[in-house]
Amino acid sequence: MHRKLFNRTFTLLSAALCVSALATVPDVTSAEREHGVRYLDETRQGVIEATKGLSEAQWKFKPAADRWSVAEIVEHIALAEDLFLQDVRKRLETAPAGSPDRDPKQTDAMIFAKVPDRSTKFQAPPPLVPTGKWTRDTVLEHFLSSRRQTISFLKSATDLRSHVVNHPALGPLDSYEWVLAVAAHSARHTEQILEVKADPNFPAN
Repeated sequence: MHRKLFNRTFTLLSAALCVSALATVPDVTSAEREHGVRYLDETRQGVIEATKGLSEAQWKFKPAADRWSVAEIVEHIALAEDLFLQDVRKRLETAPAGSPDRDPKQTDAMIFAKVPDRSTKFQAPPPLVPTGKWTRDTVLEHFLSSRRQTISFLKSATDLRSHVVNHPALGPLDSYEWVLAVAAHSARHTEQILEVKADPNFPAN
């Protein structure tokens, strides 16, 4: 009887300590939250400006057989944001905390520096490879709708530093860092759109 009582007490104490430890993880500051929202706004506008006024020929132009068109790039951006909203965001709710020696500020800075840098190439995972499943108007509206959801999430969510989910290229990221990565990912591929438009064979109209 005493042993059962001890085990139950130990279990409850351990759970309480875990909750207490989790509660001590500082959330993002108001300045960080505002910075993230601005970055989401700026990178959304980047996609809008880079795709504005393109003809159908320009929209579908591929610089080479193994390179994406603007249409495919925008679909890829939209698919990546969907992955965060529909999968990663839910997993973050129950994911474990990061390691005690993890430095969120350092990871934030790494995202800003590494993700938009196109000098290093990455292979898109199969779920994020464009297939042409959306029309031009649909894919742009889908991206804009998803971005509104991401901004709403960042504005209202709490405990953005408490849980981490592994990113295939960047390692463990907390919720705030996943949002930064989503924005930086669209900045990265906006640069790719500009590269396509700068190709010497890009249609004049």
